[in-house]
Amino acid sequence: MQNEKRRNLTKRYVESVQPADTPVTVFDASLRGFGVRVMKSGHRSYFAQYRNREGRLRWFTIGAHGEITVDEARTIAKRVLHSVVDGKDPAAERETFRKAPTVNDLLDRYLSEHVRMRNAATTQAEVDRLVTVHIRPAIGKLKVAAATRNDISKFHRRLSDTPRQANFALAVCSKAFSLAELWGMRVDGTNPCKRIERNSEAHRERFLSGEELTRLGAVLRRAETTGLPWKVDEAKSNAKHLPAAQHRFTVYSRITTAVVELLLYTGCRLSEILNLRWDQIDFAAGTILLHKTKAGKPQTVTINTQARQVLNSLKRDDNCPWILPGKRTTEKAEWKPLAKDAMEAAWQKIRAAAGLDDVRMHDLRHTVGTYAGQSGANAFLVRDLLRHANVAMTGRYVNKADDPVRTLNDLVGKRI
Repeated sequence: MQNEKRRNLTKRYVESVQPADTPVTVFDASLRGFGVRVMKSGHRSYFAQYRNREGRLRWFTIGAHGEITVDEARTIAKRVLHSVVDGKDPAAERETFRKAPTVNDLLDRYLSEHVRMRNAATTQAEVDRLVTVHIRPAIGKLKVAAATRNDISKFHRRLSDTPRQANFALAVCSKAFSLAELWGMRVDGTNPCKRIERNSEAHRERFLSGEELTRLGAVLRRAETTGLPWKVDEAKSNAKHLPAAQHRFTVYSRITTAVVELLLYTGCRLSEILNLRWDQIDFAAGTILLHKTKAGKPQTVTINTQARQVLNSLKRDDNCPWILPGKRTTEKAEWKPLAKDAMEAAWQKIRAAAGLDDVRMHDLRHTVGTYAGQSGANAFLVRDLLRHANVAMTGRYVNKADDPVRTLNDLVGKRI
């Protein structure tokens, strides 16, 4: 390294220094420890040189000439050198910060050590999607220790068009930063997600009326016999190549219609029904043993007469463990359960034919809970029926139980 005499560093002088085969270093005459370094490539950068408390010579790079001026670099050098007098080591602190884990690092560990270990498959998929599509692009490059409440709040507001998704993303971030404190990545009690106000969500309280259930039942029978009509735009040019109108029907398998019936007769979630195996059914005891549930532990579901009839109506193949198998491409292909996407697509057609365009398959579970509440069952029974973690989740169904209250009120009125 070539060293010149101390010079009063100015823009003109810095640009006049000629590169050499080895770096050329020039110190400022007015501020000890401040200088400029010129590389063989011609790149010029400002630095501050000092000795730390241990007497080690340290270099602190301030910035490239052209990106900052000489005066700006000199001002920064003064702050750096003053901090050394106070016993700090700016170069070491910068290196520590540079090597500090980012939010992306935190998310990697959060997904592998928490989500994969503790969450259900459906939750894992949704968290993966949120992390990949929204969280990483927004805050992934931030240092875990440096992320602020303002950073998280801005991210949350950017998702405000989808309130529920924004709140879920915030919950994911909050859990990840809580674990960051546990794993020593961040100081305890500094979770940047705290006190950020959640979006208000429009909770769906949709359940099917008796008349709607009648329509749905009729459509299910039609779907597996004569079939459901196609939706065709006759104005399109390719419409003339379609089969004749009397042949534009899709017949659905008994497996597809059975999914809908089992959702209504058991109150189970869609993933629980689709992944049912025959060895999970105990017809003698009248129960279904669910191995994988949202609660993360095995649960038992009682089978009523109607659910038993649906199960008995299904053909059983000794070589297939699944109650509701999907189609196989070849005879040697491995048996797999009916795919969720395939069932969702079928449900779109079924609900449209029944005039239930706003009904999701999960609303069938809501229907079970609502009817249980309206039957006069208390919150604890409804909780156990739906396998909720607590009674608070069940309250919305029991609160709808106005029919028993109305009956009671009529009796009291008559007596009075």
